[in-house]
Amino acid sequence: MVDRVETQRVVRATPQQLKELRTLTVAVIHPDDSDGRQLTQQLQRIGCKVQAFWPPVQSIGKEMDVVFLAVRPEIINLNMDWAQADDAPTVIAVVNYENPTIVELVLGLEAKAVLPSPVRSFGLLSTLVLARESHKVNRALARRLKKVEAKLLGVRHIADAKAVLMKTHQVSETEAYDVIRDQAMAKRTTTEEVARAIVEAHELLSLSLPSRHSRAE
Repeated sequence: MVDRVETQRVVRATPQQLKELRTLTVAVIHPDDSDGRQLTQQLQRIGCKVQAFWPPVQSIGKEMDVVFLAVRPEIINLNMDWAQADDAPTVIAVVNYENPTIVELVLGLEAKAVLPSPVRSFGLLSTLVLARESHKVNRALARRLKKVEAKLLGVRHIADAKAVLMKTHQVSETEAYDVIRDQAMAKRTTTEEVARAIVEAHELLSLSLPSRHSRAE
């Protein structure tokens, strides 16, 4: 009974980051050598679902959460755009020597950690957890930045739309905003979307007017 209670305590005390590891799908892009096999076996012992690839692949399935990539001269000319995608997996570079080219490749892959070769079991778990957490933080910050940028763009559209209405309809700033808000409520959309439509319509009209005048002349 005591042993069962102690086991339950251990389970409850396990950090969420460690529990998550058993749900991860991991790609090991590494030659089938002692390092590659050691890495694959250790990840499987941790509980990860592992798929091994070599030679290097230029595309990664969306189901991959983590990619361990052997950074070798063979990958220099490969297209690794998947590493910079919005839904990119966590990239951990496996390096067996250092020079400016290798460092540049690691940076270009936006790797969240570097695992030195020869691969050892000690340190792999910590590397994997820290890389995953760093990746999550970076993605959360990127999403937040996009929201802020979208909000600022919306504010700019509203300001521009108010200026258009004030000039074309001779209304005050408050009245111009009321028009935008009322249209948004009527169309069941946002004030930013209505403002953007007003600005785009005004720009389109401004572009078409000179051609009419030139034809009249």
